[in-house]
Amino acid sequence: MILITTPSGDIGSRVLQNVLKHRNDVRVIARTPSSLPESLRGRVEVVEGSHSDPDVIGRAISGVESVFWLPPGNPDSPSAKAAYVEFSRAFCAALAGSGVTHVVGISALGRGWPKPAGLVTASLQMDDMIGSTGVNYRALTCASLMDNIQRQAGPILSDGVFYQPTPARLKMPHVAKADVAAVASGLLLAPDWQGVQEVALMGPEDISFEEMAEVMSGVLGRPVRYQEMPMDQFAAMMASMGASDGMVQAYVDMLTAKNEGMDTATGPSARTATPTTFRQWCEIEFGPLVAA
Repeated sequence: MILITTPSGDIGSRVLQNVLKHRNDVRVIARTPSSLPESLRGRVEVVEGSHSDPDVIGRAISGVESVFWLPPGNPDSPSAKAAYVEFSRAFCAALAGSGVTHVVGISALGRGWPKPAGLVTASLQMDDMIGSTGVNYRALTCASLMDNIQRQAGPILSDGVFYQPTPARLKMPHVAKADVAAVASGLLLAPDWQGVQEVALMGPEDISFEEMAEVMSGVLGRPVRYQEMPMDQFAAMMASMGASDGMVQAYVDMLTAKNEGMDTATGPSARTATPTTFRQWCEIEFGPLVAA
């Protein structure tokens, strides 16, 4: 039995679809079961509730051998530690007396970064906590997700502009969520690996936001430009959208660390595991979304 958390999320839903192509013994935890696509109902076992709840986790992991773990990272959590470490505490407590042998989790690049990095720091603390339970664990440490650009489809369509508190010409790795889900699914379907290890997922190239704008302009057939926004303006925007003070600071710390080179400080010698380029992502995912 494979257990998948966040089955309605951007990555979790892809993992679920991938796994169901090969396996039928799949269980999910869903806070709102009605959010699952109707085509999946009856094909998976559903445990209703939050995967931070000890009772929910206890029911969900019964008879399970492998788990896909991803906290939702709610921006209204009081802090990044609460959103990732405290959220995962009941899961880690339940692992000790369970039959779970393998866990695949979504995390972030940044191991060894000497400064506070907000969400990244908390994600790595979560990894350490899961790894200390004795299960075999693969932490998929991801670069920035190129799919996050979709959140700015509105201003791109209306004004031909998107924003980020990052220098326009700073090249950084970006990875497609489809590639992340493919790696996670592969590990769940073939749990022939042992021990605790981080797997860096960085996409095939480093690219700047200025270069992203050029790519989007070509793919969409309309001019798109990038505008750097001040970090304090970004913080105010996050607060206006309902993020707590602690999570606002966590986002600021993470993006500051990325701007200072955290994501490029270390990396794998080969980046073939996540092959989708930003151009390919635009053609496959963003272009059709905008056209629709």
